Amino acid sequence: MNMIAVAEQYLAFRRKLGFALHIEGEQLLRFARYAERIGHKGPLTVELALQWAKLSHCSTINHARRLDIVRRFARYLKHSVAQTEVPPEGVFGPSYRRVPPHIYSEEEVLALMGACRRLTPAKGLRPHTYATLFGLLACTGMRISEALRLCTDDFDAVQGMITVVEGKFHKSRILPLHPSCVSALRAYGELRERRHPATGAFFVTEVGTSLKYLKVLMTFRGIADSLGWARDTRIHGLRHTFAVRRLLQWYRDGEDIHRRIGQLSTYLGHCKMADTYWYLSAVPELMA
Repeated sequence: MNMIAVAEQYLAFRRKLGFALHIEGEQLLRFARYAERIGHKGPLTVELALQWAKLSHCSTINHARRLDIVRRFARYLKHSVAQTEVPPEGVFGPSYRRVPPHIYSEEEVLALMGACRRLTPAKGLRPHTYATLFGLLACTGMRISEALRLCTDDFDAVQGMITVVEGKFHKSRILPLHPSCVSALRAYGELRERRHPATGAFFVTEVGTSLKYLKVLMTFRGIADSLGWARDTRIHGLRHTFAVRRLLQWYRDGEDIHRRIGQLSTYLGHCKMADTYWYLSAVPELMA
């Protein structure tokens, strides 16, 4: 068996079904190359899978994730190669664990926005870009990847909404916006057009190119460090904050959460309602 060729065949099959498999695909090919490198012959075995999963010097949860990737591959192989051994579940414990989210206070959000406006160059586009980007994440709960993929045509200032095209799990959705958000996006759009007319991306760099995630992450990390925030403070916390605050406000308003939560799930672009219900246990106020 040529493990690399079979792995590529498996990845091509799953991608035709709509799975992106960026990280998982690369990890599986590393497993296949490892099998070839050590001269493994014959079908996939549990021993081979465990050897590769434990190669990385990291936590057991990462070992479990690596084994999960091989397990899915083995299940696929089992249909054509009966001797394939499917690794059992739970060998390294759970492969997924939700970490407690950081819920930003109003003061922290204001501090973040203020730090963005102080970025250099002082008279450039960059301070406006980051203040508008993080402000949008805070008041819509959008994923950072969705915000960075926004095109100028995705924002409708007249109707006061944003269209998220092909978000996570290939789900598109329309987000009605608060008037203050519409005003901020319109102001940024007008400034961007004056500096870089006819650009396709909504959020752009100082030179007019589309903003990239790694650059945003580095900028956020620099701001967080300057504000003295913990190293585990993440951009994704703005999404958590949006969801938690919305649920808390509904409780305070006497709303029926189980009737409303479907709206929140749709707005956030969740694939499973269970992902939205998780927020009910995210902070002590909601647990109570």
